[in-house]
Amino acid sequence: MKVPSIILGLAALASGHTIFQKVSVNGVDQGQLKGVRAPDSDYPIQNVNDASFACNKDLKHIDSTVISVPAGAKVGAWWGHVIGGAQVANDPDHPIAKSHKGPIVVYLAKVDNAATAQPNGLKWFKVAEDGLSNGQWAVDKMIANQGWHYFTMPSCVAPGDYLMRVELTALHGAQVPGQAQFMECAQIRITGSGTNTGANFVSFPGAYKSNDPGIQVNIYDNSGNPYMGGKPYKIPGPAVLTC
Repeated sequence: MKVPSIILGLAALASGHTIFQKVSVNGVDQGQLKGVRAPDSDYPIQNVNDASFACNKDLKHIDSTVISVPAGAKVGAWWGHVIGGAQVANDPDHPIAKSHKGPIVVYLAKVDNAATAQPNGLKWFKVAEDGLSNGQWAVDKMIANQGWHYFTMPSCVAPGDYLMRVELTALHGAQVPGQAQFMECAQIRITGSGTNTGANFVSFPGAYKSNDPGIQVNIYDNSGNPYMGGKPYKIPGPAVLTC
């Protein structure tokens, strides 16, 4: 008997979770939980209107590190199944379950002091996104990179302190409202001579609706393959900042 893909997707939700917990800058690992605000729980937020939708809830790992990021740098965000990485030896769900296909997007919010800034009420702008391209989801690439998701910080971003919000949306059960979204925030300081202070600002919560086409979507074709059946996928949120 063929089990419907929606049931398989919802069942997988119980095990294949993840936490953003490290940053790299131009190939240099900045250290475990350095400058990253992370919870102990790897459970997602499934309500886009949750009051903690900006940087996640029940944050247990917070320090005073502010990571220096030159504008134009190659930045990495590292994800692990639980704090520290694998939950068990040969963990099949580290860095995340392979079934959890979806996009990864990055936002910035300008703050006075990244080490102490609170995430509520900030104005966020998108600096990077990766969805589905050439038959590969951003999550597929992250798994292939052993938990690392890479993007280029736009070269025009103005210097100063920012919170950097990295969000992964797992779409395996997104045919119905209540998708799985994982996000944490890093504390960064942009350096350089850029002058762009952002555009197309959004708030969290508030940027997404539960029925947005990139939030509530069936990614499976009639054979159960999770690649949109050849249709394009629309990444949630505003346009990426252009320089």
